[in-house]
Amino acid sequence: MNRLVVHVDTAATWRGGQNQVLLSAQGMAARGVRTEIACRAGGELESRARAAGLAVRPVSFRGDLWPPGILALARRLRQEPDGVLLLHDPHAVSVGLVAARLGRRAPLVAVRRVDFPLRGLLSRAKYAACGRVIVVSRAIGSLMEAAGLGSDRLHLVYEGVPDRKPLPGGREALAELGVPAGVPVVGNVAALTGHKDHATLLEAMALLHAQLPEARLVIAGDGELRGALEARARALDLGGRVVFAGFRRDLDRLLPAFSVFCLSSELEGLGTSLLDAMAFGLPVVATAAGGIPEAVEDGVSGRLVAPRDPRALAGALAEVVGDERLRVAWGAAGRRRYLERFTSDRMVEETLRVIGEAA
Repeated sequence: MNRLVVHVDTAATWRGGQNQVLLSAQGMAARGVRTEIACRAGGELESRARAAGLAVRPVSFRGDLWPPGILALARRLRQEPDGVLLLHDPHAVSVGLVAARLGRRAPLVAVRRVDFPLRGLLSRAKYAACGRVIVVSRAIGSLMEAAGLGSDRLHLVYEGVPDRKPLPGGREALAELGVPAGVPVVGNVAALTGHKDHATLLEAMALLHAQLPEARLVIAGDGELRGALEARARALDLGGRVVFAGFRRDLDRLLPAFSVFCLSSELEGLGTSLLDAMAFGLPVVATAAGGIPEAVEDGVSGRLVAPRDPRALAGALAEVVGDERLRVAWGAAGRRRYLERFTSDRMVEETLRVIGEAA
């Protein structure tokens, strides 16, 4: 492909979606595709993309219709007659649509990663105006179809993560967090926001404590609910059994040291931290929310329970934590499923196919 692919992401923070932008751009550049990332100036994505040697265009993004962001993107399209916009978040879709009309009517490909229903005519109309819409799970595709988008416009491309070896020092990382050696560790990697539902996970840990008092929970991630969740852990008398590890840059060291990975989301498009756990061969306990059942096979690579059910979640955690053979079998099955469906190489190839059709 000789066309320039401009990845547009407006987020101010670093989460799984921004990592997917970076992985997509890196994979395309490695394949000889001209690639550029238009992202929020001064943000984490800008610094990581520059460190990766990618072409970066810092833009002043602020909400849906922030004029400086629109004009900057429109100018770039006028400079690049063969540009294609890959719009990675809802605000990016709005900005891209207006910029394409002001600059040049470039092919537009939107990516929908969240399983929140589309609200209002404007939200539906902006996705309908894109040539193609990539959905990262069938669950999201069903929501988009329910909002009136035709199935011919929607393309399923599962998110992916790179296959790599665990970094050494996982035990040491746990020790630095105050986790005693040899205890079972339930790990979670997620932003501390409402739809990730850490409150149910804390309730489940309180129930699990009665059966496995030595078990620990390590939560890697940060967000606006951290203070409230820390207070809830204290109220549940979990004490040092729950560690809020904050934002981590060493997940390839920390995550493989967990005994089991747990995702307690109430809503989840797919969950890239879940894919990381599968890549490292970790057994999974998760809720059957959104696209999670498309990644985790219940009873094969993990256990799925209903969202917002702490008793069921605690029972599933007790099942896997207490059975080493089950952990090994489920972890191996999860890694096989990851290799079949959720590698970043496969994601990049399928995304390029969709862009080629749109262009």
